[in-house]
Amino acid sequence: MKTFRQRYYDLFSHFYDRFVRVHSRDRHEERRALLADNIGLKRGDKVLDVCTGSGTSLSHFHEKVGSEGLVIGMDFSWGMLKVAQEKTSVYENVFLIQAEAGHLPFKDRVLDAVTCSFAFYELKNKTQDEFLKGLQTILKAGRPFFMIEHEVPSNAFVRLLFYIRLLSMGRSRAREILKHERDRLAGYFKSVERIEIPTSKSKIRVCRN
Repeated sequence: MKTFRQRYYDLFSHFYDRFVRVHSRDRHEERRALLADNIGLKRGDKVLDVCTGSGTSLSHFHEKVGSEGLVIGMDFSWGMLKVAQEKTSVYENVFLIQAEAGHLPFKDRVLDAVTCSFAFYELKNKTQDEFLKGLQTILKAGRPFFMIEHEVPSNAFVRLLFYIRLLSMGRSRAREILKHERDRLAGYFKSVERIEIPTSKSKIRVCRN
């Protein structure tokens, strides 16, 4: 049986791309392309996009790993995955799976990179911890986890939506995320860096062990 959040995102999938473009001011997917450029993917690499949503990043990753590589998009919403399927059906080595971020269905040390775009804050309670723990086992040694998230928006209406999104996880959880994001990631990774994006309303975190 679908949860409320799954039903919500199945419905949200119909206008998710438009919302993200307005929220991040990234109408031409520059942030996704920048992410792909900075991961350091090579031909033949294997990359996983967790909470892939509508699969916007997957074609950018495919350009880097080529037909010899493997690109996986994972999401818990079937509606989102249907949109992603429409975008990536031309690629034989792009695969989509339905799964929860807290239960990563992969063998140890098989992936060259894992990404999560505009979704880390959505992971509630112990799911976020389980996700971060799972990354320790599925990533090859020294390989990165990349995260893109929104900065606090300047537009009043979009900022209101942003805070509603955070408060849906509980007031204390929202405060922790806003003030201690880097410390939280550093609890699982030896190195946590930030890539500056000039004039952007988004940020990229690079995490490695």
